[in-house]
Order: sequence, then C-alpha cells, then structure tokens
Amino acid sequence: MKPIHIESRKNEIAEVVLMPGDPLRAKYIADNFLHDVRIVNNLRNMYAFTGYYKDKRITVMGSGMGMPSIGIYSYELYTYYDVKRIIRIGTGGSLKENIKLMDVILSKNAYSPSNFAYVWGNYKDKHLIDSSESLNKIILSKAKELNINVNYGTILTADVFTLYANIDHILKNIPPNIDILANEMEAFGLFHVANICKKEATCLMTIVDSEFDNKIVSEEEKVKNLNNMIILALESI
Repeated sequence: MKPIHIESRKNEIAEVVLMPGDPLRAKYIADNFLHDVRIVNNLRNMYAFTGYYKDKRITVMGSGMGMPSIGIYSYELYTYYDVKRIIRIGTGGSLKENIKLMDVILSKNAYSPSNFAYVWGNYKDKHLIDSSESLNKIILSKAKELNINVNYGTILTADVFTLYANIDHILKNIPPNIDILANEMEAFGLFHVANICKKEATCLMTIVDSEFDNKIVSEEEKVKNLNNMIILALESI
C-alpha cells in the first residue's frame, strides 16, 4: 500500500522531521533556517520541505490541527518513509499561573480524555502516554547550553480548541496525581502513533494564551519567541 496523504518519493524525506501544525510555518522554517531546501510535498497544501540545518538533513512538514490529522501524517512518515523521530513544534495555552506567555514547554508526557488510543489499537483506559526520554534529554541539555528556559512536564491534549470551549469539567476529572502545565491538540496522538510504530516523538510548544493573562501577544513577540523554540529543536537535532 502507498501513502495516501503524502506524495513524496521515499528518499525525499529525512529520518528526522520537525512538525509544526501550520504548513505555512513549515515554509517559514524552511525559508529562514534551512539551506539547500526543496519542497517535497504539497498534496492538500500540507507542505513539506527537506533541506539542511548546518550539516544535518531534516524535513519540516505541517501536521494540520488535532490528533486525527497528526495521526495520519505521522503514521505515513513512520511507516512509508522510515522516519525515526518527529518533534512537534507548536503553540499552546497555559493552565498554570507560573507558566507565562511565551514560555517554552517540553512535554514529558501527554494526558488526553480522548478515545484516540482506544479507536486506534483497542487500548482501553489509556489516557497518559510518555514522549521519547532520549529526545527529551537532548533537548533539555541543549536548552541549558542555549540559555533557553524550558518547563518540563505533562500537557493536556484536547479534542477542542479550548479558547472556544470551556473544559473545566475535563480538568476536574484528571487524576489528582497528574499535574497539567498547559494544553494543546496534537501531542497525545503523535506519541501514541510513535509507540505503535516503535519510533520516537516529543513535543515542544510556546505558550501563546493563558487563562491567567488577557494580554494579546503581538506578532513581533510571537515570531521572536517561536524562533527560540525552533532554534532549540533544530540545534537538538
């Protein structure tokens, strides 16, 4: 069977992939951080670019929004293109007063009340899943070297965009031993697919909204801080 959602030839995808949600952010990374770049996928406008960061060949590709979308693309990358590692680089919302706007979070694991793991693999009552410990060690070490502060812990992967929907009923039912730092919409799905495929994955995200801060982040601030996260991911590779 051939991949349905990616049209690249097998040798056009690198073994390490950076995966922002927005395909235009993938283009931004390719244009501003990589050299010897070529576009290798534009099927459904889900752009993928392969090039070099310093001397390391990488692919950067959008995932779309939500677990179903990142689940499809990560599965095809792992299965049909022999990708070994995927680092999601995205944005999220703070659920802790001490996690401020523009802070960077590295996901040690992801909790989700979703049935994603049950539907994909019949894993009953599986709602907490770890990211790659080896990838995380590298990223934490590189963050220290680059003097980039990283909050390391558990995130919530929700099925809805939480600025539009109140999820207090979800938060109240999270087991008390699970301390959630922030929320987003993709990481749990990525980690689950990585486990199924016996590959590696982790998630870096920049905080762009917070229930404790009504400030509207300017585009200039957002780009600057997203660049810090992007550089951290690239240097870790």
